[in-house]
Amino acid sequence: MNDLDYARSQMAMSLAFHIIFAAMGIGMPVLMCAAEWLHLRTGRPVYLDLCKRWARGTSILFAVGAVSGTVLSFELGLLWPGFMKEAGAIIGMPFSLEGFAFFSEAIFLGIYLFGWQRIPPLMHWFAGVVLALSGMLSGVFVVTANAWMNAPAGFKQVDGRFTEIDPIAAMLNPGSLHEVLHMTLAAFVALGFAVAGVHAFFLLRNRDSEFHRAALSIALILACVSAPLQIVSGDYSARSVAKLQPVKLAAMEAHYRTEEGAPLSIGGIPNDERKTIDHAVQIPKGLSFLATHDPDARIPGLEEFPRSDWPNVRVVHWAFDLMILCGLALLGLAVWTGWCRWRKHPLRDNRWLLRALVLGTPLGFVALEAGWVVTEVGRQPWIIQGVMRTADAVTPMQHIAVPFYAFTLLYVFLSVVLVVLMRRQFLAVPGTSP
Repeated sequence: MNDLDYARSQMAMSLAFHIIFAAMGIGMPVLMCAAEWLHLRTGRPVYLDLCKRWARGTSILFAVGAVSGTVLSFELGLLWPGFMKEAGAIIGMPFSLEGFAFFSEAIFLGIYLFGWQRIPPLMHWFAGVVLALSGMLSGVFVVTANAWMNAPAGFKQVDGRFTEIDPIAAMLNPGSLHEVLHMTLAAFVALGFAVAGVHAFFLLRNRDSEFHRAALSIALILACVSAPLQIVSGDYSARSVAKLQPVKLAAMEAHYRTEEGAPLSIGGIPNDERKTIDHAVQIPKGLSFLATHDPDARIPGLEEFPRSDWPNVRVVHWAFDLMILCGLALLGLAVWTGWCRWRKHPLRDNRWLLRALVLGTPLGFVALEAGWVVTEVGRQPWIIQGVMRTADAVTPMQHIAVPFYAFTLLYVFLSVVLVVLMRRQFLAVPGTSP
C-alpha cells in the first residue's frame, strides 16, 4: 500500500471502532434515565438494579470511547495536515463544542455514578438527563463537522485559501440536519436492538427473570419507536444526497446512465468499464421516486461526472444495500414486537421473537458501519466535497505504516479489555449463568 492507502485505512479503522462507542454513548444514558424514572414512579427494586448495572456498563464504554476518540483527534493532525491547515479554522468550532459536551458528559457521569446516596433522587435522575443530553450533543457537533465535509459552506476560497470564514454558517451547512437526524436515530436503533438482543438471549435461558424482562421492555421501546422514524429520516437523507452529492447517489445505486424514471437497483455487481450493473433486482422508477418523490424525474448517472471523481462504486453500492437490508430487518422486528404488544402476547413466552431478537443483536451496528462507509467512501476522492482532494491532504511523513500497525494493536487490546469487563458485568446479573 502507498501512504494514502495507509492513512485512509488507519482513519477508517479508527472511525469504525469509535463509532460503536459514540452510538452507545448516545443511547445508553437514555436507557439509564428511563429505568431510574420507572423506579422513582413505581418503587420497584428491579428498575433500580437495572439502572445501576447499566450505569456501570456505560462507564466502561465511556472510558474505552474516550481513548478511541482521543486517538482520532491525534490522527486528524498526524495523517491529514493539509486538511487541518485549511479547514482547521472551520471545523474548530464544532470540535471545541464537542469538547465541552464531552467534559459535561464526564462530569455528570461521575455525579451519576457516585451520587446515589449524596443527592436527592430527583436531582440524581436529572443528572442522568444532563448526561444523556450531553452525549447526544457530543454526537451532533461531530456530525456537523462531517456534514460540512460533504456540503461545505461558510467560507470563500481565494487562490486556494479559505477566507471570510463563518463557523456558524459552516456548522449549519445544508447537510447538517439530515446527517444529525439519521445518525442520532441510528444510534438509538442500534443500541436499543443490541441491548434487547442480549436480554432476549438470557430470557431464553430463564423466562422468569424479572431483571431481563424489565430490561427487554425498556430497550424495545427505544428501538421500536426509533426504527420507523429512521425510515422517514432515511428518505429525507436520500433526497438531500440527491441534491447535494449527485455523484454519491449515483454510486449508491450503481446508476451509470442518466435517465428519466430511473430504476432502483438492489444487489447486483457494478461494472465500471461497461457502465452496467449485472444480476441486480430492479424496481422500475424506484430511484427517481426515492430521490425526488417524482417517479419520472431525471436522475444524473455517473457518466455525467469525470471518471476521476467517481468513488469506488462497488463498495458504496454494496454498503448501501447492506445498510438498507439491516434497517428493513430491524423494522420488521419492530413491527413484530408492536403486533405482539397490541395482541397482549407476553414477549417472554414468544420464543420465536426472542430468537429473532438475538439474531438481530448486531444488525443495528452493521447498518451503522455500512452507513458510514457510504458517507465516507461515497465522498471520495474528495476530503472536502468539490474543494480539496484526499490525496492533497495526506501527510508527507515517512514510515506511515508504523502508526497504522501501532494503533491496530491498541484497538485489539482495547477490544479484549472491553470484552473481559463487559462479560463480568453480564455474569453478575441476577438470573444469569455462565
